[in-house]
Amino acid sequence: MLLGQTDEIQVYDAAIAEPGIFNLMVHMNFTPIGRKIPDYPGAIIANNSFQTTAEWAYGVTPWFEQGLYLPVTTPHSTNYGGTIDGFKLRELFVRPHADDHKFFYGVNFEFSVNHHYWEPRAITSEIRPIIGLHLKPWDFIFNPIVDTDYTGGVRNLQFNPATRVAYNFNDRWTVAGEEYDGFGALHDFIPVSQQFHEVWAAVDHSSKGVNIEAGVGVGYTSGADRLTFKLMLSRDLNAKHEKQPPQANLRSEVRLRDGFFKVRSMT
Repeated sequence: MLLGQTDEIQVYDAAIAEPGIFNLMVHMNFTPIGRKIPDYPGAIIANNSFQTTAEWAYGVTPWFEQGLYLPVTTPHSTNYGGTIDGFKLRELFVRPHADDHKFFYGVNFEFSVNHHYWEPRAITSEIRPIIGLHLKPWDFIFNPIVDTDYTGGVRNLQFNPATRVAYNFNDRWTVAGEEYDGFGALHDFIPVSQQFHEVWAAVDHSSKGVNIEAGVGVGYTSGADRLTFKLMLSRDLNAKHEKQPPQANLRSEVRLRDGFFKVRSMT
């Protein structure tokens, strides 16, 4: 996988903000037991690190959401203390109203600007296809992600898929199992023992005020962190404006008909 830390531990389900709605999601990740050796010279050490990122989103159309991750930060790491790590632009294209369909899909593009301690290259990108099924009450979602640092062409794309199986108790509560993997470059996967593999248990709670997703992840290869916690808080920042019916024109017309006056509202 691309070397460096991660600001977002999430499987995309093609749900986006409605047109005209601004949304804020705050990502927080804490790794109490993680990799103690930097992934590359000068990198933030994962062990005992804490990351937090503000993800701003705006619904442009029913099928397009524009996003901005700003700032991407590490409030604490053992070798740097607190740092500002960079920012990302995101363009997310989906099947409109994905929650209402049994089969849904989409694709997400991210463009990152990084400090040297966050990623070894200043400019990196992600392409995240989204494929899923809503088989109520179950959801099955797969994101076959590829990352690039713009070196080595297509053969050097890094394959980092994410998978989620969720059970929805109702409209408010969901539990899920997730897996995040990093196999290395498409043309030459790294040895299994060095790959990134983590399994996660997560719970989601939706409400009118704040939506919450919390989870705990366990790594089972040497290339992953042994224990990580995540917390995501999100809410819409403005209200949806319902379309009002056209108002009747209050002007009236007086007409003389059959010897009497009639008052009629003009529409």
